[in-house]
Amino acid sequence: MARDKRELTDAQWATLAPLLPPQRPATGRPNKDHRLILEAIVWLGRTGAPWRDLPACYGPWETVASRFYRWRRQGVFDHLLAEVQRLADACGKLQWLVHFVDGSVVRAHQHAAGARRPARRAGQQRGSHTRRMRHWGEAAAG
Repeated sequence: MARDKRELTDAQWATLAPLLPPQRPATGRPNKDHRLILEAIVWLGRTGAPWRDLPACYGPWETVASRFYRWRRQGVFDHLLAEVQRLADACGKLQWLVHFVDGSVVRAHQHAAGARRPARRAGQQRGSHTRRMRHWGEAAAG
Protein backbone atom coordinates (compact mmCIF):
# COMPACT_ATOMS: atom_id res chain seq x y z
CA MET A 1 0.00 0.00 0.00
CA ALA A 2 1.61 3.27 -1.11
CA ARG A 3 1.31 6.41 0.92
CA ASP A 4 -0.48 9.24 -0.85
CA LYS A 5 0.04 11.88 1.85
CA ARG A 6 3.15 12.71 3.85
CA GLU A 7 3.10 13.53 7.55
CA LEU A 8 5.94 16.07 7.15
CA THR A 9 6.23 18.72 4.46
CA ASP A 10 9.48 19.01 2.55
CA ALA A 11 10.24 22.26 4.41
CA GLN A 12 9.70 20.57 7.79
CA TRP A 13 11.88 17.65 6.76
CA ALA A 14 14.62 20.02 5.54
CA THR A 15 14.66 21.59 9.01
CA LEU A 16 14.68 18.29 10.93
CA ALA A 17 16.96 16.13 8.76
CA PRO A 18 20.28 17.72 9.79
CA LEU A 19 19.33 17.39 13.47
CA LEU A 20 18.94 13.60 13.36
CA PRO A 21 21.76 11.09 13.88
CA PRO A 22 23.69 10.05 10.75
CA GLN A 23 21.63 7.97 8.35
CA ARG A 24 24.46 5.51 7.82
CA PRO A 25 25.88 4.09 11.06
CA ALA A 26 29.63 3.59 11.50
CA THR A 27 29.18 -0.18 11.58
CA GLY A 28 26.46 -2.63 10.69
CA ARG A 29 23.81 -2.43 8.03
CA PRO A 30 22.29 0.91 7.00
CA ASN A 31 19.27 2.23 8.85
CA LYS A 32 15.83 2.41 7.32
CA ASP A 33 15.16 5.91 5.96
CA HIS A 34 14.95 8.43 8.81
CA ARG A 35 12.13 10.37 7.13
CA LEU A 36 9.97 7.27 6.87
CA ILE A 37 10.59 6.42 10.54
CA LEU A 38 9.93 9.98 11.71
CA GLU A 39 6.73 10.15 9.66
CA ALA A 40 5.60 6.87 11.20
CA ILE A 41 6.24 8.31 14.69
CA VAL A 42 4.30 11.47 13.78
CA TRP A 43 1.45 9.33 12.43
CA LEU A 44 1.34 7.33 15.66
CA GLY A 45 1.32 10.51 17.73
CA ARG A 46 -1.40 12.08 15.59
CA THR A 47 -3.70 9.07 15.60
CA GLY A 48 -2.96 7.66 19.05
CA ALA A 49 -2.85 4.17 17.56
CA PRO A 50 -0.79 1.39 19.18
CA TRP A 51 2.49 0.27 17.60
CA ARG A 52 0.95 -2.85 16.07
CA ASP A 53 -1.64 -0.81 14.14
CA LEU A 54 1.03 1.09 12.20
CA PRO A 55 0.19 0.90 8.46
CA ALA A 56 2.44 -1.39 6.43
CA CYS A 57 3.57 1.52 4.23
CA TYR A 58 5.81 2.67 7.13
CA GLY A 59 7.52 -0.69 7.40
CA PRO A 60 7.55 -3.13 10.32
CA TRP A 61 6.24 -1.61 13.54
CA GLU A 62 9.10 -3.25 15.44
CA THR A 63 11.62 -1.22 13.43
CA VAL A 64 9.79 2.04 14.14
CA ALA A 65 9.42 1.20 17.84
CA SER A 66 13.07 0.26 18.28
CA ARG A 67 14.25 3.44 16.55
CA PHE A 68 11.85 5.53 18.65
CA TYR A 69 13.13 4.06 21.92
CA ARG A 70 16.77 4.31 20.80
CA TRP A 71 16.33 7.96 19.85
CA ARG A 72 14.55 8.65 23.12
CA ARG A 73 17.44 7.12 25.11
CA GLN A 74 19.95 9.12 23.10
CA GLY A 75 18.06 12.40 23.69
CA VAL A 76 17.35 12.97 19.99
CA PHE A 77 13.82 14.27 20.63
CA ASP A 78 15.00 16.66 23.36
CA HIS A 79 17.64 17.98 20.94
CA LEU A 80 15.04 18.33 18.16
CA LEU A 81 12.68 20.29 20.38
CA ALA A 82 15.42 22.61 21.68
CA GLU A 83 16.75 23.28 18.19
CA VAL A 84 13.33 23.90 16.64
CA GLN A 85 12.54 26.29 19.50
CA ARG A 86 15.86 28.07 18.98
CA LEU A 87 15.24 28.44 15.24
CA ALA A 88 11.68 29.68 15.74
CA ASP A 89 12.82 32.14 18.41
CA ALA A 90 15.57 33.48 16.12
CA CYS A 91 12.93 34.12 13.40
CA GLY A 92 10.60 35.80 15.91
CA LYS A 93 7.95 33.10 15.51
CA LEU A 94 7.96 32.05 19.16
CA GLN A 95 6.10 33.96 21.87
CA TRP A 96 7.56 32.96 25.22
CA LEU A 97 4.79 34.73 27.15
CA VAL A 98 2.07 32.53 25.64
CA HIS A 99 1.67 29.16 27.32
CA PHE A 100 -0.44 26.14 26.52
CA VAL A 101 -2.33 24.47 29.31
CA ASP A 102 -3.41 20.90 28.76
CA GLY A 103 -7.19 20.81 28.76
CA SER A 104 -7.61 17.05 29.01
CA VAL A 105 -9.85 15.59 31.67
CA VAL A 106 -8.90 12.55 33.69
CA ARG A 107 -11.65 11.22 35.89
CA ALA A 108 -10.77 9.90 39.31
CA HIS A 109 -12.77 8.15 41.97
CA GLN A 110 -14.31 10.63 44.40
CA HIS A 111 -12.07 9.44 47.23
CA ALA A 112 -8.96 9.88 45.09
CA ALA A 113 -10.01 13.40 44.17
CA GLY A 114 -10.07 14.65 47.76
CA ALA A 115 -13.86 14.79 48.06
CA ARG A 116 -15.20 15.76 51.44
CA ARG A 117 -16.28 12.93 53.70
CA PRO A 118 -19.76 12.92 55.15
CA ALA A 119 -19.94 14.41 58.63
CA ARG A 120 -19.92 11.95 61.55
CA ARG A 121 -23.09 11.53 63.52
CA ALA A 122 -23.08 12.44 67.18
CA GLY A 123 -21.35 9.74 69.21
CA GLN A 124 -19.85 8.07 66.16
CA GLN A 125 -16.28 7.04 66.80
CA ARG A 126 -13.40 7.12 64.44
CA GLY A 127 -11.86 3.82 63.31
CA SER A 128 -13.10 0.58 61.88
CA HIS A 129 -15.91 -1.43 63.38
CA THR A 130 -13.71 -4.52 63.83
CA ARG A 131 -11.06 -2.54 65.70
CA ARG A 132 -13.71 -1.16 68.09
CA MET A 133 -15.14 -4.65 68.60
CA ARG A 134 -11.66 -6.03 69.40
CA HIS A 135 -11.09 -3.15 71.83
CA TRP A 136 -14.41 -3.82 73.59
CA GLY A 137 -13.62 -7.54 73.78
CA GLU A 138 -10.24 -6.85 75.40
CA ALA A 139 -11.83 -4.44 77.86
CA ALA A 140 -14.50 -6.96 78.85
CA ALA A 141 -11.93 -9.76 79.31
CA GLY A 142 -9.78 -7.99 81.64
